[in-house]
Amino acid sequence: MHKLKTFRYFAIALFCLVLLAWKQSIGPGPERISIPASVQRQGNADAGVRYIITGDYVNSGIPLGFYRLGFGKDKNNWLGRDSLNATVRYDFNVVKAPNGRDIVVPNCLQCHAQVFEGQLIIGLGNVNGDFTRPKVSPKLMTGALETFLSLDKGNRDASSHFLTVAKTIGEKTLTDVVGVNPADRLTAVLIAHRNKQTLAWQDSASVELPSTVIPSDVPAWWMLKKKNAMFYNGFGRGDFGRFLMGAILLTINDTIHAHEVDGHMPDVLAYLNSLNPPKFPKPLNHTLVDQGKVVFETHCSKCHGFYGDNGNYPNYLIPQEIIGTDSLLNKSNYQFSDMISWFNTSWFAQGDHPAKLEPFNGYIAPPLDGVWITAPYLHNGSIPNLEALLDSRLRPNYWSRDIQKPVYDYQKLGWSYREEKGPGDKNTYNTNLPGYGNYGHNFGDKLSKEERTAILEYLKTL
Repeated sequence: MHKLKTFRYFAIALFCLVLLAWKQSIGPGPERISIPASVQRQGNADAGVRYIITGDYVNSGIPLGFYRLGFGKDKNNWLGRDSLNATVRYDFNVVKAPNGRDIVVPNCLQCHAQVFEGQLIIGLGNVNGDFTRPKVSPKLMTGALETFLSLDKGNRDASSHFLTVAKTIGEKTLTDVVGVNPADRLTAVLIAHRNKQTLAWQDSASVELPSTVIPSDVPAWWMLKKKNAMFYNGFGRGDFGRFLMGAILLTINDTIHAHEVDGHMPDVLAYLNSLNPPKFPKPLNHTLVDQGKVVFETHCSKCHGFYGDNGNYPNYLIPQEIIGTDSLLNKSNYQFSDMISWFNTSWFAQGDHPAKLEPFNGYIAPPLDGVWITAPYLHNGSIPNLEALLDSRLRPNYWSRDIQKPVYDYQKLGWSYREEKGPGDKNTYNTNLPGYGNYGHNFGDKLSKEERTAILEYLKTL
């Protein structure tokens, strides 16, 4: 019996030595990477919001008369604006073109605001946008605008640059599914047609365009105050203002206007940093909240941080090997290095407060402030609610939701949806499409059902 025990101990020791040698032979595994902070410019939040909802950072658009033919006068005036701005939708501004004509231009709230339960929430990502192929082709729409502009030289001069860009964008930024955003593709198209030093428009693309429109979910603005880097893969480093002014690529003509817009960016960032998420509006089970806090801080806080009075967000990049989510977005940064090179040697990367892109093979573990209202989840919006994010077995391969009359599920924390049997039309989220995968982030699978229920209740309080 003694010899048997001795042999067993020897076998265990030998196994441990072999395992150690094997680990050393393959080298260390992937590690979380902490993102260092960078100095940001300071500004005035009130001036920032005024610039967002009235400013001319986009300075070519459509004539006010043409806008009214399509939309009419807005009756809500969600933003409480005055003058002509009170007559257009909250996600447009009326500004003066260089020739003095009134034109309507898109503003930041096209993507960064959403009506939720009868209230406009600025900073909440718009997940109801439809960037799929429209019933009327982009070519026909630009043709109608051309016809309108031909009637008046003043309007034609005020809108000509916008029309040129619209024709170029055309069908290059269409997504496969309603509700996701083509921001990365739009940026790539605009970069390809801008001189990196003068920012002047070029009819011919100087940079090869990616062949795929990679979908993304729009992150909430209020998370930015905690982050040391921008974008899902954390590759936006340096001055955040330079990234926030990216919308100017739509219509800018020169660096004179770029410098003017840049001067407002500290105020815009101050406003974004002043935003806080809305409070959860339903009753809470405080016993479950307390239990969920313990489970969360034990299993989730290493990446997502701590919350409350002694909160701390670690700003970690999580390698692809760990997070395991759809990698098409982060891989694109390496596959299309010319885009990165364009930015890092462009006007945006120069001056006293430059910005820089640093690709990473993985994604940021985001802050979770207001996470209850930011469905759908993952960087591509592939998971309809937090319950399924915490339990991968509940994730539907095909699902759809009512974009026109969305219903929110306050228990599962996300959009009420219908599971579909197959791909369907543009209203069905197809997780088998490239870039639309709902896999990865399986960390909640190891928890019990009771622990996941408790975490969901706790997440309502963040």
